[in-house]
Formats: sequence, C-alpha cells, structure tokens
Amino acid sequence: MMFIWIVFIGIAVISYLVQASLKSKFEKYSKIPVAAGMTGREVAEKMLRDNGIYDVRVISTPGMLTDHYNPTNKTVNLSDDVYNTCSVAAAAVAAHECGHAVQHARAYAPLQMRSALVPVVQFSSSIVSWVLLAGIVLVNVFPQLLLIGICLFAMTTLFSFITLPVEIDASRRALVWLNTAGITNSASHKQAADALKSAAYTYVVAALGSLATLIYYVMIYMNRRE
Repeated sequence: MMFIWIVFIGIAVISYLVQASLKSKFEKYSKIPVAAGMTGREVAEKMLRDNGIYDVRVISTPGMLTDHYNPTNKTVNLSDDVYNTCSVAAAAVAAHECGHAVQHARAYAPLQMRSALVPVVQFSSSIVSWVLLAGIVLVNVFPQLLLIGICLFAMTTLFSFITLPVEIDASRRALVWLNTAGITNSASHKQAADALKSAAYTYVVAALGSLATLIYYVMIYMNRRE
C-alpha cells in the first residue's frame, strides 16, 4: 500500500509540473504571431474548409483553455483568447480542435468509441465517489458494493486511455495541416508542436493517475479481510 501512495505523490508532482509547463508555454506562444496573420477563428474555418467540412460552426466560448469540439451539435468551441487572437498558440489550439472535427467526419474509430462511452462515463462519474466511499466503509460486510464502485471507476479509467489516441491524432492532423497550409513557418511550426505536445502530456498524466487510483481501490478490495 505504501508503494501506491508513493505513486500517487509522484503523479501529483508530475501533474503540477506538466500543468505549470503547459500554462507557461501557452502564455509564451500566445505572444508570438503566426506569419499567416490569421486569428484562431480564421484558422479553424480554413482548416474545416480545406478538409471539405461545411456543416461545423466555429464559435467562441468563455474561459481559458476551455476549447473543445462538440460532436453533438458540430461546433468547434474556442476560448476568447484563441478565437480572437493571431498567435502560434491560438493557431495550434484551433487546428487541434478542428482535428477532432476531421476525425468525426472521417469516422475515426477511437473517437467513435469515446463518444459512445460518454453517457456511461457521465452516469458513472455522478455516483462513483459515493459508491466507493460506502464500499470502503462496508468492505468487510458488503464487499460487492466496493466491487461495483471499482467497475464504475474502471469505466472512467478506460475513457481516459481511449482519450489518448484521440488527442494525439488530433494534434498530428493539426500539425500536418498547419505546415501544408502555410499557416506556420519553420520556427513557428516547432513552437506549435511544442505547445500541443505539452497539452498531450496532461492527458497522459490524467490517465496514469486514474489507473493508479483504480489499482488502489482494487488493492483495498483484495486485502479486505487481512
């Protein structure tokens, strides 16, 4: 059990460092304009058109780093700083989110799998903490409850790992397009790649943290009578 706590602490430290690095890089690259002179909105609209996608809208959403693609209503949602800004960071984020729209249009299998899991994960997330808490308290008299909680949490862990190829592929599509479309030059392309790589690390750390937590609950269940 001590080992798993060491893992938790290690992941927490790494997560903090990754988040700090991501924030620092995005602040840095948000001050560097792209040679094409296009805002995040313009980059997104062009990438969609270049990929033959005309039924997806690009809209602004409040907040910082709240950018996402919504496959339900087919919208690329860009935070205000990305939507209105001409910068390496804005172009990278906008292209990445459009990468998800391209995945959707091309029926990219991992994205379809993740989308199918969304309702299940939303339900699991709404009750899993209470089920796990009750399961730990009653582990020696009603161990099946903890097992149910573990199964629910396993769905969120699976979702985290399925997210990894989806995010990595979206960044790959974004970087290829940014280069071929002439949005970035040799210098700014490396900066865009660096920003997206830092963002990808956050998903890796989140997945590992979820797996470590799942193992922790499994160990409690396995050692319940010791």
